[in-house]
Amino acid sequence: MPSSSAPRLLGPAEVRALAAELDLRPTKQRGQNFVIDANTVRRIVRDSGIVADDVVVEIGPGLGSLTLALLEVAGRVTAIEVDPLLAERLPATIAEYAPDQAANFEVVLADALRIAAVPGPPPTALVANLPYNISVPVLLHMLALLPSLQRGLVMVQAEVADRLAATPGSKTYGVPSLKASWYADVRRAGAIGRNVFWPAPNVDSGLVAWTRREPPVTTATREQVFAVIDAAFAQRRKALRGALRAIAPAEQIDAALAASGVDPMARGEQLRIAEFIRIAEGLPDLRPTRNEQVPADQVSDA
Repeated sequence: MPSSSAPRLLGPAEVRALAAELDLRPTKQRGQNFVIDANTVRRIVRDSGIVADDVVVEIGPGLGSLTLALLEVAGRVTAIEVDPLLAERLPATIAEYAPDQAANFEVVLADALRIAAVPGPPPTALVANLPYNISVPVLLHMLALLPSLQRGLVMVQAEVADRLAATPGSKTYGVPSLKASWYADVRRAGAIGRNVFWPAPNVDSGLVAWTRREPPVTTATREQVFAVIDAAFAQRRKALRGALRAIAPAEQIDAALAASGVDPMARGEQLRIAEFIRIAEGLPDLRPTRNEQVPADQVSDA
């Protein structure tokens, strides 16, 4: 039986040729910046730690640059693409550049923020160049939707990478840091220059790696804990005792803070996820707040 040959990767000429064929004009609205450097996608795959047994889910595959590099290593890749033009073209690109791996690939035409299920075997890893304008909500949605995910590596705007991996007390610590920490241990995994993209973005990029861990043991639901986090950072300069009045009666807030051992005059950026959990456990009458994810227009403010 002949051995399979490795996929060929896309370079600048191939990316531009595909874009020209599709009459594609990358849009900022969809965060379309395509990687044109083979070394960069190989680095992402290498640093992600995926192996031949992994089932990888990729968000926003675009023209297929990272997809082809993933197929060099992973046992299966399922790509979720919101753009019908790109989703329709991608299987042909895989068949041309990775014919021996084409059977291990599937593209799903869907909005990654709204998808309710991923077809095929349960994904074990998430590796993606996430659209910058929705990177945090997409990551949180995938972590909630797919408990089978064990690890991942995503490329996001450098500022967002800092926020996701931030620790308590730092200027960048906030809603993204805390909500991501509910699901996983998160760390900064490197920087990516602007010249590896077409078109080149106006911001720097960063890599964020994460490893799944068991969810916290608590009597509070994730939604309740996230509601406390949202309230604590909705008015970032307010002390917790005042900030939490948006979601619970004052007497419950005082009792919950006392029981949790948290200083009522502390601010959200000083607390770890465990302290938010203890506070939520003491607030049985939480009032509904916004969606538990981080809205796209608040990612940089969270």
